[in-house]
Amino acid sequence: MLSPQEIGALVRTVPDFPIPGVMFKDITTILTHPGALADTVGHLDSLTGDMDYGAVAAIESRGFVFGAVLAASKGIPLVLIRKPGKLPGEVISREYSLEYGTGTIQMHRRSLPEGTRVLIVDDLVATGGSASAAADLLAMDGCAVAGAVFVIDLDFLGGRSALEKKGLRVESLLRFSSETP
Repeated sequence: MLSPQEIGALVRTVPDFPIPGVMFKDITTILTHPGALADTVGHLDSLTGDMDYGAVAAIESRGFVFGAVLAASKGIPLVLIRKPGKLPGEVISREYSLEYGTGTIQMHRRSLPEGTRVLIVDDLVATGGSASAAADLLAMDGCAVAGAVFVIDLDFLGGRSALEKKGLRVESLLRFSSETP
């Protein structure tokens, strides 16, 4: 099994993506390295070992990869948190701020039975905006958020702190304290 440090070494930094001035942490290199996806999800599962949850909510789009593998390995439901216009049927929406603008996410209304404890999964936490909005959507739908887990935490943008102030438990496999690699 790859260690967290070995997985971290696979992450590449792409300058000026998606806009000038942003140093993007690219996890697609984890997906193309044999065994790294399974090892990453194994580590994420270990980080959530004492959390009580019965479903996973994965945030579009790279969160889908890690969330789907985690939910499938546990045999529990997967809820997709998507950008507007991507889900058929009745949805609920929430707008949020992010590092370089604003966004909106949606999920199906009544995705899970009321009271279901849900783990939020995404590839990266920056400002915490999308994860906070996901937590709000789950609460609006009658679910309880057990916590949130991320492959990468960009410490210097304060997302972990913002989510913890909201009362969420936050775990991450990798933490970066600056934009530089």
